[in-house]
Amino acid sequence: MINLIQVLDATQFCKDTAGLWYVVGSVVTVIQWAIPAIIVLLGTIDLGKAVVAGEEKQIKEAQGIFIKRLIYGIVVFFVVMIVKAVFGAVGKGGATGNVCFTCVADTDECPTKE
Repeated sequence: MINLIQVLDATQFCKDTAGLWYVVGSVVTVIQWAIPAIIVLLGTIDLGKAVVAGEEKQIKEAQGIFIKRLIYGIVVFFVVMIVKAVFGAVGKGGATGNVCFTCVADTDECPTKE
């Protein structure tokens, strides 16, 4: 017979699925660094094409787009950083902490080997 309390125990669930949460945390970290880098790279390519074309109007448009992309990249980076900080704060709460939140916020602290 299945013990219902054991099934509903979130701490045990998180410990049992720590590998999954480690993967989620790794994906979040990749998003934090890769998306802004790709956005800046694409903006640089567009600006470079406009400069090579040599038309003042295209350069101005490309500059505007580049600045918007820089802002988007910064926003993505900091939103992910804030989400990870919140997850880290929640994960460190309680006597034992919550493995789910800890693994998402900081993959180095994730007890995947238990």
